[in-house]
Order: sequence, then structure tokens, then C-alpha cells
Amino acid sequence: MLEVLSDFQVTIPELGTIRADEPPIVIITTNRTREIHDALKRRCLYHWVDYPKAAQELEIIRRKVPGCNATLSREVIAYVQRLRTIDLFKNPGVAETIDWATALTELDRLALDPETIADTLGTLLKYQDDIARIEGAEGRKLLAEVKAELLAAG
Repeated sequence: MLEVLSDFQVTIPELGTIRADEPPIVIITTNRTREIHDALKRRCLYHWVDYPKAAQELEIIRRKVPGCNATLSREVIAYVQRLRTIDLFKNPGVAETIDWATALTELDRLALDPETIADTLGTLLKYQDDIARIEGAEGRKLLAEVKAELLAAG
């Protein structure tokens, strides 16, 4: 990566060195599970992109998982949004939300229930400690809060 940022070239063993005619625009993303080296950070502009708001993420699900019914979509988004407020090793990103909504749709689920969440949580969370924490009482409590919130919102 440093070679790309400093020399505008990359060396591929099978192909040799490829040089850019113009300085490239390089976008580096991270989920902060691994630290980016200071030498790399010095060559970058920093811009934080937060998780989308619920309405935005709901629109993403509507576009990416068109077969997901409205009730399930709202519940999935509300559940994921709440999960992100919990201190987990790795919060679910938008890609995991899409994967989860897709899996639930393929399983013909119309709404979330504790058993379905327990059976599919590995689609959403990627660390066993996080899964173990959420698949029990904390996950059921979270689901009850989500259902009550959505019911109150109408």
C-alpha cells in the first residue's frame, strides 16, 4: 500500500511493476479491528463514515433485498440499530444487515422471533463471544424493546 501511495505504482510478482500515469485516488476503509500503520495514515486524509440512520438503512434493505417484507425489514433495522449501541467486539455493518435480511427472507420469515434470531445470529455477528452474549436473555430483551418501539411508532 505504501508503494501505491508514495510511488504511484504497484508490483505484482507475476506481472512486474505497474505505474500510474496520473496520481491515483486511493480510498482505504477500516472496521477498526486492526490498526492502520502510522506511515499509511500520514499519507491519507481522514474521513469518518458513521453507520447509516435507521431510515437510510431501511432504504438500503428495500433496494438490496426487495423480497424482504416491510415488517421484517423494520424489525431487522431496529434490531441492528440497537445492537450497535451495545459494547460488542464488532458491531454489525450494513453488509451484515443485508446478509441477515437476505437469509431471513430466504427462510420465509415474516417477523423476528427469539428462535430465528438464535438460529441466524452468525449471519449478523462474527465473533462467538458476541453471539453468546446476544443469543440469550439480552437478545430476547433487545427483541422485546424493538417490538414495543415499533408498535408504539405505529
